[in-house]
Amino acid sequence: MLLGCIGDDFTGSSDLASTLAKGGMRTVQYTGVPNVAADPDVQAGVVALKSRSIDPAQAVAQSLEALAWLKTQGCIQFFFKYCSTFDSTPAGNIGPVADALADALDAHKVIFCPAFPGTGRSVYRGHLFVGDQLLSSSGMENHPLTPMTDADIRRWLAHQTEHKVGHVSANTVFAGAGDIAKALDAEHAQGNRHIVVDAIRDQDLVEIGRAAKDLPLITGGSGVALGLPGNFGCTAASVPWSGQSGKTIALSGSCSTATRAQVAFHKANHPSREIIAAEVIEGRLTPSDIANWLVETDGIPLAYSSADPKSVAATQKTYGRKISANALEHFFAEVAKLAVSGGATRVITAGGETSGAVVEGLGLTTFEIGPEIDPGVPALRANPNLVVALKSGNFGTEDVFQKAHAVLMNTL
Repeated sequence: MLLGCIGDDFTGSSDLASTLAKGGMRTVQYTGVPNVAADPDVQAGVVALKSRSIDPAQAVAQSLEALAWLKTQGCIQFFFKYCSTFDSTPAGNIGPVADALADALDAHKVIFCPAFPGTGRSVYRGHLFVGDQLLSSSGMENHPLTPMTDADIRRWLAHQTEHKVGHVSANTVFAGAGDIAKALDAEHAQGNRHIVVDAIRDQDLVEIGRAAKDLPLITGGSGVALGLPGNFGCTAASVPWSGQSGKTIALSGSCSTATRAQVAFHKANHPSREIIAAEVIEGRLTPSDIANWLVETDGIPLAYSSADPKSVAATQKTYGRKISANALEHFFAEVAKLAVSGGATRVITAGGETSGAVVEGLGLTTFEIGPEIDPGVPALRANPNLVVALKSGNFGTEDVFQKAHAVLMNTL
């Protein structure tokens, strides 16, 4: 194994794995830290953790465990993957995890770049944009677990680390890998260990990746990985895939603006059923109720709890944020487990926490990377009888559920 990657959720990890696979690297995504050695032919290993919203100390411990395993596989470079919307609170764990990994790898020029132009994420003057809006005005300020109220990644990261945070501007990035590398050296000379790097185009990400060729640790969204396969002599390749026959189900727990629009679009032409958080918490709705409905319903049935910010806030006020989130995650995990036992062979999920809960509930350990459904959303094969699509809440076009169904069936 050449490149060792640690992802803080399952959707983002599959996004990263897809980017590396398209770049020509033989890539495998693992759920949690494996307890056996990787296949020797694997060039890039992505260890997917469910650590984005947990206590920083726990996130650090899990990430260091993943790092230790990746080291034993022979990796010579490491990547810490977080969301392209930099999801974390001021007391979040992106900074602490990056600090711990940097210490373990003796890394002193650590790139931070969550940009992903293919999904509308760009970093300019150190600020993160979603389309033409600052992150803090994009709807992410209403995220139920990690509200993003400041688009300045330098300032947000500074809340989470004791190290100084530097910056490489877009003009330098436009000049190419050589100038980026010099700028990283200059930032390091000024005492900046963590360095936010601007990027607004895919070509910027390729150049940043090239500049990072000899760095032990890189952090960012999956976009930065565009330039990494070439550093290992790999070239772009098509990703082989065979579809899966059987039954499709869709589950959505994301409350992002994008997912709520996708749910509304899907409801217009496909069977859909809303999951009310209060009914779940109070035991008035059971996983078997929803699982049976999903399996018995034709088409692409969707069960969703994707509510608007006011509804989410009201539920959290009544039951508590942690109780609300845990109840829904456990519910979706059980629904998926029962539905697959009942015959579902294609599972589409929306939302990082929901996807993580479903993957853990199904006991899935490794994924074969398939073709891209939408930017950042690949098809994945979990075993000979099950394929999945794990969609980040903010990713995908309006008709993403239908597109995922078609790709998982291989009917495009």
